[in-house]
Amino acid sequence: MLLRMYERFCEKNDFAYEEIDLQKGDEAGLKSVTIKIKGDKAYGLLKNESGVHRLVRISPFDSGQRRHTSFAAVSITPEFKNDVNIELKEEDLKIDVYHSSGAGGQSVNTSNSAVRITHIPSKIVVSCQTARSQLLNKEQALTMLKNKLYLKALEEEQKKVNDLKNTDIAINFGSQIRSYILEPYKLVKDHRTGYESNEPDKILDGEIKEMLIYNLQNIKGGAK
Repeated sequence: MLLRMYERFCEKNDFAYEEIDLQKGDEAGLKSVTIKIKGDKAYGLLKNESGVHRLVRISPFDSGQRRHTSFAAVSITPEFKNDVNIELKEEDLKIDVYHSSGAGGQSVNTSNSAVRITHIPSKIVVSCQTARSQLLNKEQALTMLKNKLYLKALEEEQKKVNDLKNTDIAINFGSQIRSYILEPYKLVKDHRTGYESNEPDKILDGEIKEMLIYNLQNIKGGAK
């Protein structure tokens, strides 16, 4: 549902997007997905989406029609310029290849072209299966890894500064930032700014720009 929300947001705001990696859930839904979004100020608008999102609804998988609560974590990583100075040592990388989970039929990728890279020291894992070429998928995965490592380094530096100033980090990536409540009433609430909407269907259909801008203006240290 979050993937659909962000993709609809991109379509409504002329942002280009592509799925870099998609892992299906064991029984239904998605286990994880990575999408790349391109557009003017895309990172600035979406940066504050990082965190845990909570959904309350009547589960379509429950024959008893009971209310369920589920959680999904979102991480927003900027794409930095190619001259980012991040050194990757071969001994720090664990590289796995596997079958891409394509659409099936004639378009299914039957070769082991998908690539997953684990950066052992940081435990950061990235994967890519967009291209049919294992080499291209590896290059894309390495680029994503460098971006994540660079962002991690920036966050660690900011944490040191904040600790010295005895202030809190503006955004806690592990916190619950927003609730989407579809039952027993309809409400979307951002817990950081107090933004509320009683039209969750519109929000989940990609109408999130107003909320993004409101949060941008009201979250201390938000992206500009």
